[in-house]
Amino acid sequence: MGSVAVDSPPAAFEKPYKTENEDEESPIEEVRLTVPTTDDPTQSVWTFRMWVLGLLSCILLSFLNQFFSYRKSPLIITQITVQVATLPLGRIMAAVLPTTKFGLKLPGCTSRKFSLNPGPFNMKEHVLITIFANAGAAFGNGSAYAVGIVNIIKAFYGRNISFVAAWLLIITTQVLGYGWAGLLRKYVVEPSHMWWPNTLVQISLFRALHAKDDDDQDPNSDSKKRMSRSKFFVIVLACSFGYYLLPGYFFQTLQSISWVCWAFPKSVTAHQLGSGFTGMGLGAFSLDWATTASFLFSPLISPFFAIVNVFLGYMLIMYLIIPISYWGLNVYNAKNFPIYSSDLFTGDGQLYNITKIVNTKFEIDYGEYAKQGKVNLSTFFALTYGFGFATIASTLTHVGLFYGKEIYHRYKASAKGKVDVHTRLMRNYKDIPSWWFYVLLTVTLLISLALTIFMKDDIQMPFWGLIFAAAVAFFFTLPISIITATTNQTPGLNIITEYAMGLIYPGKPIANVCFKTYGYMSMTQAISFLSDFKLGHYMKIPPRSMFLVQFLGTIIAGTVNLSVAWYLLSNIDQICHPDPKSNSPWTCPNDRVFFDASVIWGLVGPKRIFGSLGNYGALNWFFLGGLMGPVAVWLCHKAFPNVSWIPLINLPVLLGATAYMPPAAAVNYNSWILVGTIFNFFVFRYRKMWWKRYNYILSAALDAGVAFMAVLLYFSTGLEDINVHWWGTDNPQHCDLAECPTAKGIQIEGCPVF
Repeated sequence: MGSVAVDSPPAAFEKPYKTENEDEESPIEEVRLTVPTTDDPTQSVWTFRMWVLGLLSCILLSFLNQFFSYRKSPLIITQITVQVATLPLGRIMAAVLPTTKFGLKLPGCTSRKFSLNPGPFNMKEHVLITIFANAGAAFGNGSAYAVGIVNIIKAFYGRNISFVAAWLLIITTQVLGYGWAGLLRKYVVEPSHMWWPNTLVQISLFRALHAKDDDDQDPNSDSKKRMSRSKFFVIVLACSFGYYLLPGYFFQTLQSISWVCWAFPKSVTAHQLGSGFTGMGLGAFSLDWATTASFLFSPLISPFFAIVNVFLGYMLIMYLIIPISYWGLNVYNAKNFPIYSSDLFTGDGQLYNITKIVNTKFEIDYGEYAKQGKVNLSTFFALTYGFGFATIASTLTHVGLFYGKEIYHRYKASAKGKVDVHTRLMRNYKDIPSWWFYVLLTVTLLISLALTIFMKDDIQMPFWGLIFAAAVAFFFTLPISIITATTNQTPGLNIITEYAMGLIYPGKPIANVCFKTYGYMSMTQAISFLSDFKLGHYMKIPPRSMFLVQFLGTIIAGTVNLSVAWYLLSNIDQICHPDPKSNSPWTCPNDRVFFDASVIWGLVGPKRIFGSLGNYGALNWFFLGGLMGPVAVWLCHKAFPNVSWIPLINLPVLLGATAYMPPAAAVNYNSWILVGTIFNFFVFRYRKMWWKRYNYILSAALDAGVAFMAVLLYFSTGLEDINVHWWGTDNPQHCDLAECPTAKGIQIEGCPVF
């Protein structure tokens, strides 16, 4: 995410506490333009308002994001929604709560006084509430990653895991990285050259929300005052809430308007081309915000340059490479399978019966595996893994070649100990003792070890697997957080961890996903923890308050996530496996891909998929292609330094454009790109003041309206299975033939035989 520059600090920042040396401003221009260089240490942050709104936001986001994660369009409600919605609520509380001070006397302590309403609702309270909420959104992931393990055990493998083991698994994987992240703060948070670009968007929004309404008036317009942000938010929320009745219940065809399928109702090729959910989505679009904002998050908060990169990569892969691979070259017997599917198949195009190759020990049954034969993937799914390999490799060389010198110089500069105004101002607050993090790390590791030793039947992973995963995550946290802090790119460890464990410990699916979660998520959580700490650093939030809010928010969010998951898995019939004719929204797209990964990397193992015993060994060459691609771009840049567009070729972004596919579908990308272009190019360019004032508000209100109506529909119609039957609901997409193979002699129920 890019930064939004602010020309001058709004009046809300004109505080008496300023730096003693103006020359100590940040060396990063974007930071100087965006982050205030003043502070008021007397502002209250540990307030009743912060606790009420923070806890409520954390619980609500945890509930909603976990609830939506099982649905066909798993809308993720981010902290920006809370950032917008809690401002008027905080101001209302400041207006109505009593200002009376109450005395508090504890044994052995001096008397302290506190008030439910210590003064106007301030920005520091608002920042802490948002960070609380961010824990509820699992730092942008929607819900705790380890809940996926519970989902695949119960819903896909049909086995059991105890609630206690599941809770410990979720909490330890979410918290483990906090221990070493706290110890790394002095390397990647305090130094001014570690600037974390993604935090600047939030800071810009905080400043815009807390600025006076008059400050945002367009100087070229008339003097009439525009609609307030609060009023605009309420109106859009109400409209979004009411409108979602149509795509969410009465007229589900609006989720994907695949008109090519309608024009050619009996053509398999037309359905493959036109289907928004199970095809290439040619011409498909959506009039449903949940579909538009699924997987890729809200298009309104993504900068236009990022949308362009995704668009170019998406077009290259979806409309050039995939058609050539499927219709032209028939790569990996592509025509034996659907053109777009995340399912696993036998060689003759039938769905692979995974349960048959799992024995009573929850391990692979090689005899049954031999009977069904090798696991096959749709060409799109297989190439997705190939591009994933290339993305990881290209990120390393791209960052090294284009940013390596900059990272080195910034790290070298930060190591000299020179502080900027923000670090100097933060020294007014008590720092967090190192022993807090040592204790947290030790306790979490001991609990995790106990989980692997005494509850091994639930998670399969041996104790050495935990130690190995933690060592991998710890080793990569510092270099990857430096990369993130300076380039805004975060290489992931998910494929690397599952590949490594699959080679070392094959045949055990849950051990593989647990290893991946401890290795990948503990590093990801550590980096998210550090990113939020940098936000608090810029906004001058007391470090101890930051830590406690993050830690408590993570515990609460993980508990709510698991509770919601446990309830839905126990009370919704055929969850994750609904009858296609029922049009049930409970399809679990993310968990299906997570399950497939557990089969590919854990149960069957990479040797039998991407190795000598599998069909897809050639995809390993994508690692080499990814490594060498940025080298070619860099050499071209050196050879033609005056050509300005060459260094703009970002191969990690281009190759990773379709990283969310599957489970994301073409219609998600089409709608996301279209809406993002309209608002972040045309509206931003031609109605900049409107964009500045309302763009983020619009995004938050649309998210909130859809979320509340979806929950209402579930409790009012879903529990009783009350449905509406007509053309717009009985077969919403009208693209049934998109899932058919086109090879000669392959016979699938409901599909023509070629």
